[in-house]
Amino acid sequence: MTKNTRYAPIVAFAFLLPAAVAQTVPVTAGRTSVALNTSTLGVLTGLNLQLSVSGAGRLIGTTLSFPITVGTVDAATLKAEIAHAGALNIQLGGLIKGSIVKLANFTIDTTGAKPQLSALVVVNNSVLGRVNVFDLSLPSGVALPVIPAGNALIDLPQVGVTLSQDGSAALNKVFGITAFSAGIPIGIARVQALVDADAIP
Repeated sequence: MTKNTRYAPIVAFAFLLPAAVAQTVPVTAGRTSVALNTSTLGVLTGLNLQLSVSGAGRLIGTTLSFPITVGTVDAATLKAEIAHAGALNIQLGGLIKGSIVKLANFTIDTTGAKPQLSALVVVNNSVLGRVNVFDLSLPSGVALPVIPAGNALIDLPQVGVTLSQDGSAALNKVFGITAFSAGIPIGIARVQALVDADAIP
């Protein structure tokens, strides 16, 4: 048996295996915007809590937005981690300003059983730590794999955002109230993530 004949079965078997297709793509830029729930905004006003943004965050009317800085998305499963810059500030208002909670550097994490939006929580300039402040609900009917169009943009609208158990507990503790609870609607998000075009399979 020649050397080539000996390895022929191995080569033939290799051709029978399905080709591995890379589905994970790096996120390089983009923006996530949230159309805030007007009823919840009314509740915040009644509690004398005021919203503002800092850093790269934007608040135009009732729409929040934060730039995406980096991340990774698995196009086959929509499992991802996507980081943002900027911060959302929640402050007790009045003539004398009270406690302020800064939710900074949001990260979307859909790798676990429950999609979440975490933030670095800073209370009155003291770092509390990273907390999963919001729960996310991904839109139904999304066709997988999610392959970006020619402009290499993954556009995911209609993402539900609600207050999480950990988020409500943190806010109640800081402001000394019991008004917040898990499931309070925060708004509807749209994630527009620009990926590395050279990495698209």
